[in-house]
Amino acid sequence: MNAPRTRVQRRPVHGVLLLDKPLGWSSNDVLQKVKWLLRAEKAGHTGTLDPLASGVLPLCFGAATKFSQLQLEADKTYETIVRLGVTTSTADAEGEVLRTRPVQCTLGQVVEVLDRFMGPIAQVPPMHSALKKDGKALYEYAREGRTVEREARNVVIHELEMLDVRLEGDEPFLHLKVQCSKGTYIRTLGEDIGEALGCGGHLRMLRRVDTGGIHVDRCVGLADLEAMTEEERMQHVHPVETLLNKHTTVTLDGENAGRFLSGMRRRGSWPDAAAVAVFGEQPRALLGVGHVTGGELVPDRLLSPIEIQQILESSPRAERGTLETTL
Repeated sequence: MNAPRTRVQRRPVHGVLLLDKPLGWSSNDVLQKVKWLLRAEKAGHTGTLDPLASGVLPLCFGAATKFSQLQLEADKTYETIVRLGVTTSTADAEGEVLRTRPVQCTLGQVVEVLDRFMGPIAQVPPMHSALKKDGKALYEYAREGRTVEREARNVVIHELEMLDVRLEGDEPFLHLKVQCSKGTYIRTLGEDIGEALGCGGHLRMLRRVDTGGIHVDRCVGLADLEAMTEEERMQHVHPVETLLNKHTTVTLDGENAGRFLSGMRRRGSWPDAAAVAVFGEQPRALLGVGHVTGGELVPDRLLSPIEIQQILESSPRAERGTLETTL
């Protein structure tokens, strides 16, 4: 007879856990695992990272899910190894080998080709991607053996640095560091660079080392997280405002904080700003985000009073009892 399953008692968790995603896991699988480890009620990630990729994956809980779109829009930095001379069906090491060619390019030609891919470029999304066409993910068409027409998308390669290179021997490769805009497919970039060199190529390794200013050095591994106590895990949940590191900060007094949370615009001597993180003064608490135009602070996305209260109560410096009078 099977023992009855223990029901996990969920709780409100608000903040961001910076995960160093391991290889072989989908973004959703690690999200569900960490959600279970934290016993969190509500969770979401900030954009998918392929199972064959590792690295920075901010996981959002509770109120932080309201701002996950900011990381989707942010620039990313990757390290990747492009295996030259071999083209695969998926543009990575998982696919079937389609063609093998000799690598006959020189180091000078590599530098010239990399320069060609700097700045604004157009990419055709790979068939093995989650991008949808007619309501169906491209990888679903690929699994059926079908290739559908895809429109090229404009992206920007801000930096393309060669960390290491080998053009001779059994496994020639380029080890690259790529800083790019949202929506850039590194598999496609590696494949296109290989084609431009006349030998083809595919990704052998992909690691995201930064997203929106959040570096992998700040991240915790999944195995380490599993080995911790629940209290230790919670110490790795960063404040919601971690996602707002590039926002201008505005602090409001009690009366104005309450009116702002009601969705009302506030007037002040603030300079114009497209992205503003708004805090209440007493107690110090994130209220939401907005923008300033013509001296007017306009709410864009707000936390609820319940979310703010729960955040304050979970803080070791919580000023309990003051929030209700403020709001």
